[in-house]
Amino acid sequence: MQRVDNLLADLASFVWGLPLLVLLIGGGLYLFIQSRFLPFRYIKRAINITRGKYDNPDDPGEISHFQALTTALSATIGMGNIAGVAVAISLGGPGAVFWMWVSGIIGMCTKFYTCSLAIMYRGKDSKGNLQGGPMYFIMNGMGKNWKPLAMFFSFFGLLGALPVFNVNQLNQAVRDILLIPNGIQTGFTSDLTFGLILSLITSIVILGGLKRISKTAATLVPLMVVLYFASVLFILFLNIEQVPHYFKLIFTDAFAANYFKGDAMFGGALGGLIVLGIRRGAFSNEAGIGTAPLAHGAAKTSDPIKEGLVAMLGPAIDTLIICTLTALAILVTGVWQTTDQNGVSLTAQAFSQSMGGVGNYVLLICIAVFSISSLFSYSYYGSKCMSFIFGEHNKHYYNYFYIASIIMGAVTSLNAMLNLIDTAFALMAIPTMFATLFLSKKVMVLAREKLRNIT
Repeated sequence: MQRVDNLLADLASFVWGLPLLVLLIGGGLYLFIQSRFLPFRYIKRAINITRGKYDNPDDPGEISHFQALTTALSATIGMGNIAGVAVAISLGGPGAVFWMWVSGIIGMCTKFYTCSLAIMYRGKDSKGNLQGGPMYFIMNGMGKNWKPLAMFFSFFGLLGALPVFNVNQLNQAVRDILLIPNGIQTGFTSDLTFGLILSLITSIVILGGLKRISKTAATLVPLMVVLYFASVLFILFLNIEQVPHYFKLIFTDAFAANYFKGDAMFGGALGGLIVLGIRRGAFSNEAGIGTAPLAHGAAKTSDPIKEGLVAMLGPAIDTLIICTLTALAILVTGVWQTTDQNGVSLTAQAFSQSMGGVGNYVLLICIAVFSISSLFSYSYYGSKCMSFIFGEHNKHYYNYFYIASIIMGAVTSLNAMLNLIDTAFALMAIPTMFATLFLSKKVMVLAREKLRNIT
């Protein structure tokens, strides 16, 4: 296992090198400038579209704008917001949060483009059902000669959609918060039992298809955001005198990298800090990776630009709000400097220090809802990739593989799972961003036409 861990770590470091950083951030900045910040001028309209103000029941698609957004958010608002932020701070210090923000702001524009394209170039699967996602806008937007690139995305989408990181961190939270404090012995047997129980819960929802997944997400996501939001605000209120200091430190350390403990890149610690923040930001909001277009591509709409505006709200909620709350909770309580804990255990320390014994249980509830809702959406993403490669009639086989991978995630190490998903996400981002940049001018032509008609 140590050899596997080392191999995956080396592979993740390689694929998250300068070329991918330029593609994600440089490409995102290009889209940002090309659009003249257009998506950001329509935040209010994006909210109104999400609320259903412009819904047309006769539009093609399977789910509403709100359900598409919550389905995408149920995947992105997960362990990346709790464990991923903790990993970033433990390795990079407060400055890592700033580069996560940069990833989130640029990600808003990137998601506007990718999810607009998901509707613009929807295609049909082998059974004639309407589908959307990077593989379809590569094929239908760039031409059938680009099918190998679409297949490349779909193959790594099968791996990137695996729930192993979420399951691993949820299992760690259950061990640290529930089992060990109550004197229950932990080990392979308890991990396996947990994996079996979680796979059963997941099976009940995902085998019911997209509509059951989206309805479940539409119920769970708003509740989990409110509960987590209220809990972290309580922690910040208890440590209110520390908030201004650490908020300032996020900005100053972003360029000083005084607390960075990882491997230097691009000639120094600052380069390593930037890459760390971008990686964790991308893992959190998934902008440019290509997962969100898979959900938004199923929205019940005939207007690509409306769906792009709805999708744009995702990184704002995910990275700029939820990740910031987690980061401040970890920073103001000081646990990032007083413990060697990493991942979800570091966040648990912050909750426990401020809220006493009940804090751990509040966090456990949040983590459980975050993680389990993510499991539902990722299964849908993976099955769509399976359908594209092997045909719609074979996509159900992915669900069985997916359910089995839940058990794998419960019994393997954090680093191995994190590096596996990081690698898959990086390789998904290459075709997604390449196609988005290739087709970006077509999005802007349509945007200028459509936005005149949205009042």
